[in-house]
Amino acid sequence: MLDTDQEVKNSSEARELPQVRGEVAFENVSFRYEEDKPDVLHDVTFHVKPGQKVALVGPTGAGKSTIVNLLMRFYDASGGTVRIDGIDVKEVTLASLRKQMGIVLQDSFIFAGTLEQNMRYGNENASDEQLRSAGASVRLDRVVAKLPDGYQTELEERGSKLSVGQRQLLAFGRVLLSDPRILILDEATSSVDTETEQHIQEALQTLLAGRTAFIIAHRLSTIKDADLILVVENGRIAEQGSHAALMKQGGIYANLVMTQLSMQESVILQTSS
Repeated sequence: MLDTDQEVKNSSEARELPQVRGEVAFENVSFRYEEDKPDVLHDVTFHVKPGQKVALVGPTGAGKSTIVNLLMRFYDASGGTVRIDGIDVKEVTLASLRKQMGIVLQDSFIFAGTLEQNMRYGNENASDEQLRSAGASVRLDRVVAKLPDGYQTELEERGSKLSVGQRQLLAFGRVLLSDPRILILDEATSSVDTETEQHIQEALQTLLAGRTAFIIAHRLSTIKDADLILVVENGRIAEQGSHAALMKQGGIYANLVMTQLSMQESVILQTSS
């Protein structure tokens, strides 16, 4: 793996991406993993203003993660253009692009080392004050207060000493310390219970403030207040708009919401009976 060449590389004329405002545009973007394979994204077009929260919903394999992978240039689009603040992402260096982005996955990796060292992975040069401020902002300080050695508590690889929710708060603190302009949350709350999710939602309010955010989520209750919802189906943007507009439209998104509500009511009735 270490000897394998990167498929995505800087061009010979790549320049540094300046500090961005966070405007994102996909212009007729298509993508296939191999030249002789069919497209997995077809003519994807949308525009996101700086600071907007965008939710991507749709079935597994629809293309949601592929969209954010193209934004971060883990792959290059086969057709069309991906722009940030009007700049084609292929024209800038990978390092300057990715350092302005932060990502929190469903299962964020925790390294063997102290909790502080895991936090500083987001910004090794952060001051102690910045670190503790970031921890307090995402409610991680409540977790730290219960640990035997606070921020100096030794963690095992993958964070087995922490609950799923605590690991996610640590991941939020790490990404907040890096102060990204564009934030990607890929199923970041799907593995936590409903009670823990309430604490994480509080932390997210701080984390998302002033940043352009892309949120992939199956729990539609977590993305109702998104500025823009993209419904992805079979590699295409089947619908886009606000929660209210899509519910009024009565299409795919509205059916997904009603189905989830029905399932939740069924679970409640079974529990109470």
